[in-house]
Amino acid sequence: MLVCWCDKYYTMKRILTLAILLLSTKLLFAQQDVQQSQYMFNGIYINPAYAGYKQSLNLHSFYRSQWTGMPGGPVSMSLAVDATANDGNVGLALQVASDKLGAQNFLSAYANYAYRLRMNADGSSRLAFGLGIGLLQSGINGNLLNTNDPEVYQPVGNQSQLMPDGRIGVYYSDNKYYAGLSADNLIAQFIDVKASNSYLAQPKPHYYLTAGMLVPLSEDVMVKPSVLLKDDRGGPTSLDVNAFLLFGQKLWLGASYRTGVKLYSKDYLQRDLSNLNSVVGAVELFPLENLRVGYAYDFSIGPLKGYSSGTHELSVGFYFRTAKTRMLTPRYF
Repeated sequence: MLVCWCDKYYTMKRILTLAILLLSTKLLFAQQDVQQSQYMFNGIYINPAYAGYKQSLNLHSFYRSQWTGMPGGPVSMSLAVDATANDGNVGLALQVASDKLGAQNFLSAYANYAYRLRMNADGSSRLAFGLGIGLLQSGINGNLLNTNDPEVYQPVGNQSQLMPDGRIGVYYSDNKYYAGLSADNLIAQFIDVKASNSYLAQPKPHYYLTAGMLVPLSEDVMVKPSVLLKDDRGGPTSLDVNAFLLFGQKLWLGASYRTGVKLYSKDYLQRDLSNLNSVVGAVELFPLENLRVGYAYDFSIGPLKGYSSGTHELSVGFYFRTAKTRMLTPRYF
């Protein structure tokens, strides 16, 4: 196990911070997939069946700096574009993502296809089945592993491995409700990256269950509660509970609570792990009808409280209206 090298001038806070991050090459497999706090505004990042939902050419990007103030904290970014074809019955999407955590780095690119079944006459209710095929690159920069007792096979310089991957999903939506179930890393999990470099993180399947609804409170105010359940069968199961208010079709204000939950026995986990994770505050603005800008701030309330200055996440979305949409609320979910 790696031991962090710190000089005598470092405070105990800095020592603990660096130790957590450097040990992440062995312990933090649970965050292989990019963490997001604004996923409810573009589900393509967690579900390929979401492709084409907005029924327009949709460009979306986000940048996330997690655990600011901690050296080597996760930095993530992604870009996605999706659109419809075949009179709205087919959704297509392309997404690329980058995630860096300490010495580890991950790159991914997926081409996504969704077939959307109309569940009623006007097409406002749809059931979509999605498939994504792409590539993953898992890498590590050995120069960032500063130790006072190097291991025999500790990497020197940059090492990486490229592997194919697949993801699947199903997504239902109408004017008031939505729900989705998806999984990724379905192919990459079978490629043994440890055979070439024991310090590379082995991809693990991640499973996502989402659901939400839209409730009008008045003519100009709506509330959107939602939940996200995440599990990788390796680390703790995570639950997000979200609630957003929409004012005058121009402003979303909301908050999320992220916590660990126990759905089934995981005897291999450390027994005294805390379920506390973070509380999120977020705002989404529509300065133009087809432009969305969002910002989220995560407050750590778990073991990292006091060591992290929080997490900043910025997102931008732009919609090219190509035809009159069938959905009454095409951008709410």
